[in-house]
Amino acid sequence: MKNINNLIVVGMLGGLLFACVPAKKYEELKSKQQACSEENEALKASNQNLEEQNKEMQLSIEELNKRINQLVADTSMIGTSLRQMTTNYDNINKTYQLLLDKNNELLAGNKSTTEKLMKELQKAQEDMQAQEDALRTLESSLHKKEENLQRLTAELDARSKRVNELEAMISRKDSLVTALKNKVKDALLGFENNGLTIEQKNGKVYVSLDESLLFSSGSYSVGSKGTDVLKKLAKVLEQNQDINIVVEGHTDNVPLNGKGDIKDNWDLSVKRATSVVKIITDNSTVNPKRLTAAGRGEYLPLDMTNTADGRKKNRRIEIILTPKLDELFELLEAN
Repeated sequence: MKNINNLIVVGMLGGLLFACVPAKKYEELKSKQQACSEENEALKASNQNLEEQNKEMQLSIEELNKRINQLVADTSMIGTSLRQMTTNYDNINKTYQLLLDKNNELLAGNKSTTEKLMKELQKAQEDMQAQEDALRTLESSLHKKEENLQRLTAELDARSKRVNELEAMISRKDSLVTALKNKVKDALLGFENNGLTIEQKNGKVYVSLDESLLFSSGSYSVGSKGTDVLKKLAKVLEQNQDINIVVEGHTDNVPLNGKGDIKDNWDLSVKRATSVVKIITDNSTVNPKRLTAAGRGEYLPLDMTNTADGRKKNRRIEIILTPKLDELFELLEAN
């Protein structure tokens, strides 16, 4: 359903843009809109993938720890058995030697006694051979379990290292986002809660500016107060070059009567987003490649009550600041 709505929206926007603006500008806006959507979807998928991989790694580590603990217990038990078998073997060997000595002493004695001693000697030899066989079996089993223990320990260390690297990168990313949020709050001190809100969620910073702070009703020209806010924000973005910036225009659901170059809410939202982008680039050294202007029209409201206050909340500009995740993606691809 979302894809159908997107196709309808793109078709409407395409028709309007072909009627009102050059084809090249339309293609640029369409490309930026598509890039924004793709980047948002990719980031959502990346965050979900990281959380799933982290959970899988934790489960894998727990399973490896269980197996290692079992191997350690088995190794200890086999070691005890090996020591006991060695003791038994030594005792049998002593008994065998004692019988052998007695046999030598009694060779000249009673024949029946000699035969009895020979049988005992033969049984002692058989017992000693059985103990030797059991001892070799235990030694072989112990050797295999030690090799398996070493292999599992190495695998656990490798996985733990990868989990630590992922967690460290996620922590650095969260710290970067938090620091960015604080810088934005400091730069825009006095405007927050006066038509401007700053929020951190999903690994991003959302700067939301009410229509009243930026535009007159139905207009896409930014007023002096809004320009002042955007200039201060631009200076923060200028100092944080590893941040991608998406500027989204949002309107309420009241239809516009097409006047001049503004045909409908889609048109108004795109033009407002573009106006904000131009103020940022005109008043800073922010690379335009980091910026995307997108029009959301009335289709992503904050308030669904359809009241006057609700519609006022929905008329806004949202500036979404996202840290670049190149390093994290490279680590995932390498593993």
